[in-house]
Amino acid sequence: MKYYIKQQVFSWRDRFTVKDEKGKDVYFVEGELFSWGKKIDVADASGNVVLHIKQNLWNWLPNYTLFMHGHEVATVKKELSFLKPRYSIFGPDWEVEGNIWEHDYQIWENDALVATITKEWFTWGDSYELDIEDDSNMLLALGIIITIDCVIAAQQAASSS
Repeated sequence: MKYYIKQQVFSWRDRFTVKDEKGKDVYFVEGELFSWGKKIDVADASGNVVLHIKQNLWNWLPNYTLFMHGHEVATVKKELSFLKPRYSIFGPDWEVEGNIWEHDYQIWENDALVATITKEWFTWGDSYELDIEDDSNMLLALGIIITIDCVIAAQQAASSS
């Protein structure tokens, strides 16, 4: 199934809308405006928070924990690498491969494809297509994509200042 993630432009905080293939709003993503470290909530169409992403401070490299229904389900850590960005995912046995700088990558579990992420270019604000193999993995894959996007955006902001 395909989902489309669209960042809202002209917002003081991280805001994304996630739509299904039919254009129906499925999830709403919103970051906290003032907090120590990034904190992002993903709510379903009814407004119930179903995923919480929290940046773990005091780490050498970016490190985020994902919570579903109050339980820790994954930790995403950026690894030290010199040629291309690498991320480790703890919790599920998932790996991220592909061109992360171009937002064109896949999430794998062993030899099985979990999801494919592709950035749509020439759009107003960031837009991504998420092609998920098993819909039960959708929410966790969405959290990982949002986390990687936060890390890349922070690095781009730091390098431009």
